[in-house]
Amino acid sequence: MDKSRLISKALEAKKLAYAPYSNFPVGAALMTSSGKIFTGCNVELASYGGTICAERTAIVKAISEGARDIKAVCCVADTEDFCTPCGICRQFIYEFGSDIEVIMVNNKGEFRSASISELLPHAFGPQNLIKHS
Repeated sequence: MDKSRLISKALEAKKLAYAPYSNFPVGAALMTSSGKIFTGCNVELASYGGTICAERTAIVKAISEGARDIKAVCCVADTEDFCTPCGICRQFIYEFGSDIEVIMVNNKGEFRSASISELLPHAFGPQNLIKHS
């Protein structure tokens, strides 16, 4: 997987963020197993509950276009430490695969990777629901 390409796409997406309240733009890019990339940015609203994070934006775009085989998700922000997905984004990522690689980038361009299972141990997911016929 070309992590530098994914990071570059996430950085481009960050420039499109709508973050007038927090002034904390975030960009994300995900790659499917076929190599297709989907990007997203955070979009804040005056009613904060309607705000959507960059990672969820990218995932929603992928799912709405029929892609469900997510291999990796990259998130970037202007932070000295590595930008990690928030709790709801971790849950959202986990829904589509417990082995998805999460690439976290800092403002120096350095990155660190972890599986979503490492970032969300003991996760509740589709496997926990009783299947009804």
